[in-house]
Formats: sequence, C-alpha cells, structure tokens
Amino acid sequence: MKNYDLIVVGAGIVGLAHAYTAAAHGRSVLVIERDGASLGASIRNFGFVTITGQRAGAHWRRAMRSRDVWADIAPKAGIDVLHSGLWLTAHRPAAAAVLEAFMHTEMGAGCELLTPAQAAARHPALRTQGLQSVLYSPHELRVESRTAIPQLALWLQQALGVDFAYSESVTEVAAPRVTTSRGIYHAERVVVCNNADPGGLFASEWTDHKVQLCQLQMLRVKPQTGFKLEGSVMGDLSLVRYEGYSALPEAAALRAQLELEEAQSLKHGIHLIAVQSADGSLVVGDSHHYASAPQPFASEAVDLLMLRHMHEALHIDKVQVVERWTGIYPSSAEAPCLVKAPDAATRVVAVTSGSGASTAFGLAEEVWKAW
Repeated sequence: MKNYDLIVVGAGIVGLAHAYTAAAHGRSVLVIERDGASLGASIRNFGFVTITGQRAGAHWRRAMRSRDVWADIAPKAGIDVLHSGLWLTAHRPAAAAVLEAFMHTEMGAGCELLTPAQAAARHPALRTQGLQSVLYSPHELRVESRTAIPQLALWLQQALGVDFAYSESVTEVAAPRVTTSRGIYHAERVVVCNNADPGGLFASEWTDHKVQLCQLQMLRVKPQTGFKLEGSVMGDLSLVRYEGYSALPEAAALRAQLELEEAQSLKHGIHLIAVQSADGSLVVGDSHHYASAPQPFASEAVDLLMLRHMHEALHIDKVQVVERWTGIYPSSAEAPCLVKAPDAATRVVAVTSGSGASTAFGLAEEVWKAW
C-alpha cells in the first residue's frame, strides 16, 4: 500500500485546507472521510468567508489570509464567488457607537462607515429608513458551501494529486500507522480534523477546553423576482456575537439595550446573516443553541424570529421558505481554534468558533509552518 507524507482525517473545510497546504508544498496526501461525502458543518453554513468582526489579533489575521487563499484557488477550482463585501446595518445609536469604535481599530482598515443615504444609493435592497449608519467592508466573499466543498475536493484530487478514501472510519491513529474500518495506511504525519467529535479520536484532548456542540438553524428563502443583494448583510445583533465587535467597551451598552428589546433573539443566539445564491434565493440565519448533545429538532418560533430580522433589514415583500436545515459545530469560549500535538507526528485541529470556512486556510498554514 502507498505510503504518504500526510494523512488527513476528515474532508470538511479544515481537513481540506490542511490537504491543500501540504500538497501545495509538494507533499503526497491522503484524506480519509467516514461519510460518502462531506456532510457536516462545512456544507451547512453560509459559505460566507467572514473577516470583519473576527476576534482581534491572530484569528482576524487567519481570516484575512484565508480570504486571500479562497480568492486565489476559487477560479482555479471552478468555484464561483457569488458576491463580495459585507453590509452591517446599525439601527440603534448604541450599535452605531460600536461601529464607530471598530473603525478606529486595525480591523477597520479598508472599511467605510456610511450614512443611511450613502448606503441606500449603493445597496438599494437595504431598508435604510431609521438606520444610524452602515459599515461596509470589502474583504468578505461568498461561495455556495454545498457545491464548493465537493468541488474543492475534486480539484485537489485532479490538480494536486491528493487521494481520497470515502466511507472509511478511522479507528486508530498511531503514526505512522492509521487504521480504518477498511484497512491500514501509513504516513509520516497525520492531521486529525474530525470537528472535535466528542466521542471520536482524541476526544480527551478537548476536555480541558470545555468544548461543547453548537446547533444552528438556517433557511433558504425565495424572494421576489429581481431582488439582488450587493453583498452579505448583518445587523445589530451581530455586534454582540462577533468578538471583533463585542469585545469593544462600547458593546456593553448595546448588549444591555438588546437584552431589553430582543430578549428572545438573544435567548436563541440569533443574529442576522443574509447571503444570496446564484439562483436568486437567499440563505438566512442563524441561531445558536449549546449542549453536549443537541437535539436534532428545529423550532418554528426560531425560524420566524430570523425571518422577522430579515424583513426588517431588507426590502423584501413576501418570501417562500424552500429549505430548512440544522448544522452543528464544536464551540469553546476559551479559543476560536485549538491545535493539539499528541505526539511529534500527529496534530489534532479544530475550529471552535463557527468560523471554519473563514479561517481554515490560514490556520492550516500556521500548523504546517510550526510543525
């Protein structure tokens, strides 16, 4: 059986990013995935590569680097970038104060703080009446996750010679040996990217970091004919969820106001993200519920709250909900990502902040350089 330079366990975006990084350095790579295709968090998200609002410092820099990698490889891999940029609307004066403070950080570089009139002229789909200000960031981009992830894997295979073994569960990693439900493989190094599976490989590595699972709800809706977003859209609630904003002193007053005015949304971890697909439909979300074993049931009340926020933000008449789904990702309040080294030849990597698509490529480069 062929010996590899690197075996990657898991074909989600974190695993594929590590496979790409190694293959780009001329290494032979095998990716082992327990399902017949990538079916987890990597295809159940917005495909929204989010830079603005990530935790300040290293994680923000990871996102910036990942965005550049996405922009470079997407056309090579045949992955469409559906739209670019972020429009974050501030309805409350307290939200506008957070945006003003954000613009004075290094993360505000390249962004613009617009008046409602300026935003309306550039993005007619936004409801700007009653807004205080709008943050525009040019950094973000959006791909269609459910097609981008398999297309990325196909490109890695065809262009960079990465091998894939699907429908194989890895039962033991003892580098250089990796044992699966179908056989034994060998590699000089192994990276385990199994989404911090609480019952999976190296599960004990996460105990000290209080990793739990976060379940989210999302919708795909069909708006009126001709409706067009000029980029991704977020709102006030995002400013108390994304650490690049929520860690600012000015965010405390906004949170206090939202606790009075949007208690149900905060209870369900809701904030608005709206993005558009090639067929004109919108992906809208999302909510966040935390548990060691989240129940696989979606709440209509949560969906209705998310749709209310969408209607308040956008010039949408009636929409038809055409898809609903839930996603699950690992979450830790201690760090947005975790890298463990059980031994010299093995790394266990997880993004624990719901930002895998936004940061995986930058993180993989860090892991590779430090190894």
